[in-house]
Amino acid sequence: MDMDWRKYISVDPEVCHGKPCFKGTRIMVSAVLEFLEAGQPFREIKAAYPRLTRSHVQAALQFARESVESGRSYVFRLARHAVSH
Repeated sequence: MDMDWRKYISVDPEVCHGKPCFKGTRIMVSAVLEFLEAGQPFREIKAAYPRLTRSHVQAALQFARESVESGRSYVFRLARHAVSH
């Protein structure tokens, strides 16, 4: 079942240089995706970012999937960043 990631994530040129981040924070979606890429469990994400919930993590995954499917350009910037580490 899909959730509406727009409830949790914004892309605003005035916040974090336009990189996708969680609403009301400066926590970038890419930071959570890096934790997931490394195989880190939710408790590690929560320890690093106490304000985030499992719904935020689900929103990040849905955002990434929909972005890849639609070909949005900012995902490719995130992908290059993830590959370089």
